[in-house]
Amino acid sequence: MIDTKAMPHLADIPSHQAKIYGDQVAMVFEGRETSFKQLETRTNQVANGLIAAGVKPGDRVAYLGKNLDVYYEMLLGAAKARAALAAMNYRLAPPEMQFVLSDSESAFLFVSAEYYPIIDKVKAECPHLKTIIAIEGGRDDWADYTKWRDGQSTESPGLKTRDDDDVIQLYTSGTTGLPKGVQLTNSNYKCILEQADKLIWAHYGVGEAVINAMPLFHVAGVNIGIFSLTQGSKLVVLREIHPMVILDLIEQQRIKHAFFVPAVILALTQMPGVRDRDFSSLHIITYGASPIAEGLLLEAADIFGCKFTQVYGLTETAGAGTYMMPEDHDPARGKLRSCGVPYPEMQILCVDENGNQVPQGEVGEITMKSGMVMKGYWKRPEATAEAVKDGWFYTGDAGYFDEEGYLFIHDRVKDMIVTGGENVYPAEVENAIFSHPDVADVAVVGIPCDKWGEAVKAIVVPKPRCTPLEADIIAYTKERIAGYKCPKSLDIHPEPLPRNPSGKVLRRQLREPYWVGKERNV
Repeated sequence: MIDTKAMPHLADIPSHQAKIYGDQVAMVFEGRETSFKQLETRTNQVANGLIAAGVKPGDRVAYLGKNLDVYYEMLLGAAKARAALAAMNYRLAPPEMQFVLSDSESAFLFVSAEYYPIIDKVKAECPHLKTIIAIEGGRDDWADYTKWRDGQSTESPGLKTRDDDDVIQLYTSGTTGLPKGVQLTNSNYKCILEQADKLIWAHYGVGEAVINAMPLFHVAGVNIGIFSLTQGSKLVVLREIHPMVILDLIEQQRIKHAFFVPAVILALTQMPGVRDRDFSSLHIITYGASPIAEGLLLEAADIFGCKFTQVYGLTETAGAGTYMMPEDHDPARGKLRSCGVPYPEMQILCVDENGNQVPQGEVGEITMKSGMVMKGYWKRPEATAEAVKDGWFYTGDAGYFDEEGYLFIHDRVKDMIVTGGENVYPAEVENAIFSHPDVADVAVVGIPCDKWGEAVKAIVVPKPRCTPLEADIIAYTKERIAGYKCPKSLDIHPEPLPRNPSGKVLRRQLREPYWVGKERNV
């Protein structure tokens, strides 16, 4: 049961839960336990420390680190200070991290040890950045997080938080190659918590163990933690995804609830001795972020012996959209290619290029409307206006509804590639490849991949008398953008790339041969 009347804002979670659960364990991380009472004290300290450092309502506070339990102290502490936590994708290349820091105008940064060298490299180019806190300490020039936190007052900062306060800013890639900051508010989270309370898959019992393995720069990772803390469950935070560690934690912590992307489920099923493990504690595994192969789903259900449920949503909709219940995973239902039905208070329409709803069974762009739709893209009014029209968010995904109201994703209106749950836009990959001295032209498409859902492929037109090598192009690209965005393979295209009359590359035409025989063209 999630009491949104007592916890209408994220800032209310620690104090309310501390009164109810006190010394009960709220989080577990690498043997360290944090109680609900400690979480309340520490979030007050973080809030007071931020305010003392000059953080004002509406400011962004940046976080760069892998999954750590203290992330939730920072998130909820920032909310108490009426600031938004901007967690950065730690897989980005340094120039991309510099862009996010500058774009968010963060004056305050929490950073973990493995990323100290990157911040040293880019901080001079981040004019707003004033205060850096070293989460694991070890720096003479930056404050140690634990000492900094524990030096602050434990009293509530006393700020009156508001529905429209931005509390989380997550960055999603843009079609121009520039990430956009998605503004999620207290109101967005109140709405998604109210929805979660109506859905069986999101019901976590008091004291039940929930594994938090998704990256905290993803909305799914953030939400799993918030769902757990608001229900008095025990959140088991995993620093990063290691399949063997996940299997160990399931047994050791008696994990009952989990969220994994299909690539992680695949990796778990392939671990030596997986069928000899004790999965008796597992109640339900939720999956999403990318398509899952039917064969993998059926094998995983056989191995883990628990229920499975799917969710489909986007950062811009606070992770909400559709859900598919365990009973719909019976192959006889014929719904395994579906992503389920809309959340109770989520309106979803498939529309044509004019915004008109298409008939049932016909493919159109998937649009969503609810209180979970983002406030907008941070300081990107034109991009916001393009994405949200009359309250409807245009997802860029194309799909159709069947006669029972189940949504099936057919293709993408836009050219975004989803690989292992990460969004990759061809434009930013093409921009990185284009300057290679052997490349005359390039197009990037997503091709089928059993492990990651899609893999990034570059189709290169070489310059005269040049022969670009796949390994060279990939290495060159890795110097400029995050590794997961780089092409996994390369094809040489000896002729000019196909383009429409306005000069736009016809990526769909280039992509089609790789998807022949595939039922789900994503």
